[in-house]
Amino acid sequence: MSLTYLDHAASTPMRPEAIEAMMPFLATSYANPSGSHRFARQARKAIDESRDVVASVLGCRPNDVVFTGCGTESDNMAITGAIARSSGVAVCPADEHHAVLEVVEHHSGVVVGVDAVGRVDLDALATTLDDLAGRDVAVAIVSVMTVNNEVGSINDLAAVSRVVRRHAPGALVHTDAVQAPSWVDLREVTPHVDLLALSGHKFGGPKGVGVLVERGGPKIDPLIIGGGQERERRSGTHNVAGIVAMATALKSTDDERATEIPRLTSLRDGLVDGLVGGLDGVIETIPREDKVAGSAHVCISGIESESLLFLLDEADVCASAASACASGAMEPSHVLAAMGVDRSVAMGALRLSLGHASTDADVDRGIEAITAAVTRLRR
Repeated sequence: MSLTYLDHAASTPMRPEAIEAMMPFLATSYANPSGSHRFARQARKAIDESRDVVASVLGCRPNDVVFTGCGTESDNMAITGAIARSSGVAVCPADEHHAVLEVVEHHSGVVVGVDAVGRVDLDALATTLDDLAGRDVAVAIVSVMTVNNEVGSINDLAAVSRVVRRHAPGALVHTDAVQAPSWVDLREVTPHVDLLALSGHKFGGPKGVGVLVERGGPKIDPLIIGGGQERERRSGTHNVAGIVAMATALKSTDDERATEIPRLTSLRDGLVDGLVGGLDGVIETIPREDKVAGSAHVCISGIESESLLFLLDEADVCASAASACASGAMEPSHVLAAMGVDRSVAMGALRLSLGHASTDADVDRGIEAITAAVTRLRR
């Protein structure tokens, strides 16, 4: 039986064109781009050209693009670097990815509430910022994700930015946009933020490479020093193959978005409708109009996620209960808790997510396997 992959929010299959683009830099063009000879200059040229591609897709200047090792590093770099430069506090919503939430908490920052679909509560954010200002507490950075990694809800970064500029004008605005490229034209997001994080493996690129956009020049202290790469904003030898492949995947994602969203919306709707029609007690976690096309998050009554995932794994169906970073935890998702989902409901959470490689056959097989597994567990 072939694998049925319904876990694109955790990681996507690499695009063939991205694999093709990276192979020369693994096999023959292996020079260190920080060198001075011709072989090194060829590698550096590939990085510069990739930087131009990324900047074009994101709507920023090439010099704003900093290549990193992953989205988690980019988030850490933004938040820790902003605090180091200003000595202020960090603020984020309660349903952020752990790459943001744990960094904010580590630095004794402030966490604000979200609404029932996982979007930051803008009134609560404004009140929190006013309260901090009233206590003479400087805010270094406010971080709000573009697309939630578990339930797929979309934040309005323009509205977030307006709140921050009005109530904490000295603060930087950062967004973890790791889940966004397949669903959102980031040219409409980047102008509203100071810092934006991406990770290559979420849109058909390789693992181990990411981006931090730092608009308008250095705004934060570097997290990694000791080599001077990336204009001293992120030291370390460049992952040339990864950077080239990521840029290729990002451009393909951008080129295909307009046609992929309707296709994947249809697949997502068919998947959820099939589960709701075939099983009792399937709750679609948030309305479809409030989330991206690839998100088919549901909660299924009368079962526990771990037991269901075990049976799906036996049936060669890949899914998850929460963030891949927390997939081994027995506790319900912090995202669902922040949204106010009852614990008994959250225990049956199932995160199904689609992407560029998803097919009708994946949906049909997913419905069949999930229905059979839930029926078996309920017996």
